[in-house]
Amino acid sequence: MNDLSYRFVAAGLQDFIWGGELTGEENLPEKGPAIFVANHLRALGPIAVVSSVPFRLYPWVASNMLDEHLAAEYLRWDFVERQLHLPMPYSLWLAKAISRLSVPLLNSLGGIPVFPNPDQSQATFEPSVNLLMQGKIVLVFPEDPSQPIDPLCEMSPFKKGFARLGELYFQRSGGFIQFYPLAVHGRRRCVQVGCPVTYNPFALAVNERLRIKRLLETSIHEMLLGMGRDTYLGVPLPH
Repeated sequence: MNDLSYRFVAAGLQDFIWGGELTGEENLPEKGPAIFVANHLRALGPIAVVSSVPFRLYPWVASNMLDEHLAAEYLRWDFVERQLHLPMPYSLWLAKAISRLSVPLLNSLGGIPVFPNPDQSQATFEPSVNLLMQGKIVLVFPEDPSQPIDPLCEMSPFKKGFARLGELYFQRSGGFIQFYPLAVHGRRRCVQVGCPVTYNPFALAVNERLRIKRLLETSIHEMLLGMGRDTYLGVPLPH
């Protein structure tokens, strides 16, 4: 999919599904390479970010969602039954219908597969770093689905493996990549961009991954809580 087609798809998502706004634009980079990190907010987070951010993004996607043979079953239990609460066999019928559209769309958008087996992580990191080397922007959703969701911000704790992108990018380019936190708030219909965090390749790698993970997780958490209070982007709401 070329950039013009991508923008057409993003505009369609904005008009017909998301319909929200983007704030904190002053924190966005002028161009790539960069890594955007966002909360998933069930199925809404990826749609919100792609439709709101004025850049071509290359998202990390669960590998099953990119496979025409596996996507329907994945959608059935992860989305249709868990989120829409539709029982079998209707859940499977709907999942199959959605997968016929979602699989080609996600592949044409340039989705980068994320595999459940850690031994397959190279298949995620290699194309990601290649895109960064081309000046592109990679979009990551690092929540750990095995961890409980915080009811206040509807977000699970992050995994730290995604921060390896900073390490791998430095090894390939000698450059310092930045990670940009994006907070997706469903009720406010808002995507807020926070201040970027720069990867430090001279720190101990395992400590740096943990630092990046904690800083981005805290930043997104605080932005979500700020949007969830009795103010809207710092302005008191009318009563």
